[in-house]
Amino acid sequence: MTAICARQDHKSLYRQLMAGMYDALLVTDPNGHLIELNPRAMEHFLYKPEDVFDKPVATLIPGVSTQMVGRIRKGLDDARHIMLDAKCQRKDGSSFSAEVTISVIDLINTGDLVFTVRNTERRRKQLQSLRSMANAFNNSQCAGFVCDVNRIFKSVNRAFLAMFGAADEAEVIGRAFDDLMPDEPLPRLFDQALAGETVICRIGADTEADEGAEVDVQLAPDRHAKDKIVGVVGSLLQV
Repeated sequence: MTAICARQDHKSLYRQLMAGMYDALLVTDPNGHLIELNPRAMEHFLYKPEDVFDKPVATLIPGVSTQMVGRIRKGLDDARHIMLDAKCQRKDGSSFSAEVTISVIDLINTGDLVFTVRNTERRRKQLQSLRSMANAFNNSQCAGFVCDVNRIFKSVNRAFLAMFGAADEAEVIGRAFDDLMPDEPLPRLFDQALAGETVICRIGADTEADEGAEVDVQLAPDRHAKDKIVGVVGSLLQV
């Protein structure tokens, strides 16, 4: 009797933990047939547990066939868990990218499988957005740069390299802002931006090749989480 009660407490604890998990959890029997979903899984997949009970996990994670479940189980004999990238299927026919971690759990049957599903769609879109912004930065006609709070160059684009006659980033990254732009008002404008001000002005370009040319300068604080200033971003455009 004590053993049965302990077993029930064990299952109850598992279910409480599942209910509180941020990730979606799918529990299957040893053959990969669904027996339980946590609340997060219901949000992600738009199914209720009774809708998919005893259906193959491939209903939600296409490609995870019965044969693959067998290979996964063999793989779990040598590892605590297995990870894979997957395209998950919702009830409404839409899909989302996910990282899936598979491990063994003794919940209802000995050797049940738990699929921990982390939706990576938002991360994927953020990465795509960052790549697009990086491409825009690198291909801009303005000479763009990023410096840290110590005035050290962390990133520059192609137009910046061309403006300063640098062959590649290695000639600039790690150098100080004042090494390349020592003349006032640029150091003062940098200080203003580092203090939180966005500054825009036009200055004369003091170069032998472009005598009398002018440059539009824009410097702004590089703000991160909680509005913390971690450096200065800027652009230069010869007019």
